[in-house]
Amino acid sequence: MNIAENAALVVVDVQKGFEEEDHWGPRNNPGADDNIASLIDTWQATGRPVVFVRHDSPKPDSPLRPGQEGNDFKEYVEKRRGKGGGDGGELLVTKTVNSAFYGTPDLDAWLRAAGISQIVVAGIQTNMCAETTARMGGNLGYEVVFAYDATYTFDLVGPFGWALGAEEVARGAAVSLHGGGFARVVMTQEVVGGAR
Repeated sequence: MNIAENAALVVVDVQKGFEEEDHWGPRNNPGADDNIASLIDTWQATGRPVVFVRHDSPKPDSPLRPGQEGNDFKEYVEKRRGKGGGDGGELLVTKTVNSAFYGTPDLDAWLRAAGISQIVVAGIQTNMCAETTARMGGNLGYEVVFAYDATYTFDLVGPFGWALGAEEVARGAAVSLHGGGFARVVMTQEVVGGAR
């Protein structure tokens, strides 16, 4: 795995509100948070840029809405913010929709100004904001690496009464991203190994 020296890690929506199981339902991948922390640590230790993305939900019943504790980053992310090393830099993007590329400030403009062509996506939820950010990154011409086990999601009900467990939902997202050519889906260990 070849991780560019200036590859940006895009950490999507790792917020306290996603710990409210009564709202979201059962999740998969209990090891995701450890893997996300490992990626941030690796990026900061090697001086690569980290983008922290926060979802400011406009929905009145969302645990992620501004002014609620659930809008805050999880503690392990918050304590790592502001600790970027070298020239890597750090960016905070806030958004109200799925894609980090439709947030403030303009992520695409920031990446291009820094000459960054490769991004690594991690965070919550696998099939929602993480997947949408990865898809759009691919559409915009970035080389996208999706750290599958540094993401998680929840059980989901769709049309016709179809219901999928969180693991099925996550795998479906990974198959669409990888099989559709939007991103290279890999595991955290491979990313960390390629970034050292």
